Amino acid sequence: MKNSDSEEMMQTGKKPSGFAYKILRLFTVVRPGETLTALLLTLNVFLIFVAYYIIKPVREALILAGKGPEWKSYLGAVIAVLLIFVVKIFSIIASKLPRQKLITWVTLFFISNLVIFYALSLTEIGLGTMGIIFFIWMGIFNVMVVAQFWGFASDIYTPEAGKRLFPLIAFGATFGAFSGSAIAAWLVIPLGLYQMMLVTGGILGICILLTRITHMREMKKAESTAAEVSQEEEAGKKEQEKPLEKGGAFRLVFKKRYLLYIALLVLLLNFINTNGEYILGEYLTRTAKEAVEMGTTGGLSLEEFIGKFYADFMKYFNLAAMLIQLFLVSRIFKWFGVRVALLFLPIIALGGYFFISLGASLMLVHWVKVAENGTDYSLMNTTRHSLFLITSREEKYKAQAVIKTFFQRAGDVLSALIVFLGTTYLAFNTEKFAGFNIVLLIIMIFICFLIMKEHKKLSAKKTEHNVEYMKTDKE
Repeated sequence: MKNSDSEEMMQTGKKPSGFAYKILRLFTVVRPGETLTALLLTLNVFLIFVAYYIIKPVREALILAGKGPEWKSYLGAVIAVLLIFVVKIFSIIASKLPRQKLITWVTLFFISNLVIFYALSLTEIGLGTMGIIFFIWMGIFNVMVVAQFWGFASDIYTPEAGKRLFPLIAFGATFGAFSGSAIAAWLVIPLGLYQMMLVTGGILGICILLTRITHMREMKKAESTAAEVSQEEEAGKKEQEKPLEKGGAFRLVFKKRYLLYIALLVLLLNFINTNGEYILGEYLTRTAKEAVEMGTTGGLSLEEFIGKFYADFMKYFNLAAMLIQLFLVSRIFKWFGVRVALLFLPIIALGGYFFISLGASLMLVHWVKVAENGTDYSLMNTTRHSLFLITSREEKYKAQAVIKTFFQRAGDVLSALIVFLGTTYLAFNTEKFAGFNIVLLIIMIFICFLIMKEHKKLSAKKTEHNVEYMKTDKE
C-alpha cells in the first residue's frame, strides 16, 4: 500500500491518515477526504437492508399462513402492474423535489405505512387480507427504497470514484442482509410479528438522518473547495441541489439503448434466479418427503426439515456474498473493470445449471444456488449499480428506479408463467427447467456484451467531453 499512498500524495497533495482510512484501504482504494462519506453511505445501506430483512419473515408468515404459497406467484404479477403507476408517481415527485427532500419524503411515506399496518393488526382484519396487502406493499417498498439509495450514491460520486468505492458501500448491503436475518430470528419470539414493523420504521428514520447528513457534508465540501474546482464541477455541485427535469421514467429507458439493455439484463437476471428458486424448492420438497417417509429426519417434521434447510441455505449464501463483496469485488473492478465484471455471474450460473440439467442431488442444487445468489448479491449487484455512474441525474434516479422495480418484478412474472406452463402443459421436470435456464443465460451473456459495447462508447464520450472542456478552460 505504500506505493499507492505515495501516488495519492502526488495526486492530492495530502498525506493519507486516520485509523478508519487505513482499515478501509485493506479492502479498496480510498483517497484522502473520501472516508467519512463512504462510511456514511455504507452505514445507510446497511441499515436499509437490516430494516428490510427484519420484516421479511413477517411477510412470509402472513402470506403463507393466511393464503398459501401459490399466492406469492400470483401477487408477483400484481406488484409488477402496480409498479408501472408507482414509478410514474415517483418520476413526478422527483421532478419537483431536490434529492435530499425526495428521499426524505418517500422514506417517511413508507414509515407511515408501517405504523398503519401495526394499527390494523390491532383491529379484527383477517390474516389473509393483511397478508395480501402487506406482501404487495413489501414488493414495492424493498425495490423503491434500495433504488433511490443507489441513485443518491451514483449522484454523489464520479465514475472513477464510484468504481473504487461502490464495492465497499455494497458490502454494507450484504452485511445488512446477513445481520437483519439474524436480528429477525432473535426478535420474532420476544416481540412478535407486528411489533417488528415498528422496529423497521425506527431504523428507516435513522436512514433519513444519515442521508441528510451525507447530503449536507457533500454540499459543504463543494463550497469549501469552490476556489479549487473548475466552473463545470462547481455547476455540477449546484445542479445536485435542483429537482430533476420533467419526463417519464419509462421514456428514459426506451429511448436509450444502454438503459434498455440494462433493463433486459435485470429482467433476465431475476427470471433465471426465480426459476432456480423453483428448482431448489422442487428438489427440497421431494427429498424432504422421502426423508420423512423413511424416518431419517432426526425427528423433524416436514415443515421443520424444510425450514432448517432454508435457514442454513440463507446463512451460507449471505456469508458467501459478504466474503465476495469484502475481498473480491474491488479487486475484480481494479483488475478487469466494470464491463468484464458483468460476465462473472452468468458464467458461474451457466456451469451450475449445466450440471443440474444432467441430473443432480439436492446438495448439488443447494451449492449451485449458494454460488449463484452469493455472486448475485455481491459482485453483480455492485456492477449493476456502477453501470449508472456514467448516466445523467434523471437516469440515475428515474431510469434506475423503473429498472429496479418494474423490470425486476417482470422477471418474477415471467418465471411464474413458465413454471405454470412447464408443470401444466409441457411436462417439464427440474432438469428441463435447468435446461431452460441455460438458454436464458446464453441470451443474458449476449445482452452483457451489448451493455459492454454501449458502456465503452458512453465512457469514451464522457472522457472526450472532459478533455475538451479542460482545453477550453486553459485557453
